[in-house]
Amino acid sequence: MRVLLTGAAGFIGSTVADALVARGDEVVGLDVLLAAAHGSGYPQWAPANLVIGDVRDAGAVRPLLAGIDVVCHQASMVGLGVDLDDLPQYMSHNAFGTSVLLAEMARAGVRRLVQASSMVVYGEGAYDCVEHGPVRPGPRSAEQLAAGQFDPPCPVCGRPLQWRPVREDARLDPRNGYAISKLAQEQLAAAWARQLAGAAISLRYHNVYGPRMPRDTPYAGVAAIFRSALESGNPPRVLEDGRQMRDFVHVVDVAAANLLAIDRVTASPAGGSVVLACNVASGHPHTVGELAGELSTAMGGPAPVVVGGGRPGDVRHVVADPTLATERLGFTASVPFTDGVAEFATAPMRAAAEPITNE
Repeated sequence: MRVLLTGAAGFIGSTVADALVARGDEVVGLDVLLAAAHGSGYPQWAPANLVIGDVRDAGAVRPLLAGIDVVCHQASMVGLGVDLDDLPQYMSHNAFGTSVLLAEMARAGVRRLVQASSMVVYGEGAYDCVEHGPVRPGPRSAEQLAAGQFDPPCPVCGRPLQWRPVREDARLDPRNGYAISKLAQEQLAAAWARQLAGAAISLRYHNVYGPRMPRDTPYAGVAAIFRSALESGNPPRVLEDGRQMRDFVHVVDVAAANLLAIDRVTASPAGGSVVLACNVASGHPHTVGELAGELSTAMGGPAPVVVGGGRPGDVRHVVADPTLATERLGFTASVPFTDGVAEFATAPMRAAAEPITNE
């Protein structure tokens, strides 16, 4: 199989590339080498014959689609970002870039797509109120976070809520620029598939961690931020009260989910559209504080420090129900949390990254 893999030199993309090559697929890799992910040097884990180019550039994408069976679209500007100055870049790299890619795929007659999405499209996860049943709380204010009111109350009666795993059919409620751009990618892919009778699977990654993460950047995941602190001899600084629930899924499992999704779209019959979004998660949630503590222990560093506060636009609990990915793709995560974090404690990471600038 011949696969066009965008973002092929990135944290997740390079791991997907290795898995594809290992099973005998041909990878055509494209990456713009965004400084916020790669720093200034050539990435150590770039696949062979990587094409350095921008998915937003139709002229760069068009020649790469010749003879392609399926596109695996990992290219994305990720993370919560620094401030609202990041908004144009999120929309440009993620939403506009995806629109250019899809238009060129349509032109080339390529009808099979796997797209990297994110759990951020949900906003808050799923909650139950003892009186009102399933509810969706609104965003938390800066005043609430500053006052230590981290758990969102029932929007009807104000009582405490109980989180539960979120399913793919939940109402989507993106709450920051990155989240909005990821939902735009999903919706563009779905519209493209329906219009062309193609197949598109969006994989909603939960908190991915593992080797090759970028270090020392506000665009990185929390695991990389904690590890960078520990390597500097400092304790991990845990926001809020450290009890935020997340599903931490190892990058090797994420790569496996991508291969299963690729097989699913390429096996879909011509003439009828396939549109599917699946959670990609371990199914075994942990708190952010647990991640910090596990990593501190594995690295023999200082214990985490809970500092309170919080980031505007961040959410409290997002935990996945991974059932659909198991049923539709045959995916089940295989890397246990403790083993994965212990490996990550000494795994190679990328060099220090550089800030995003508006172009």
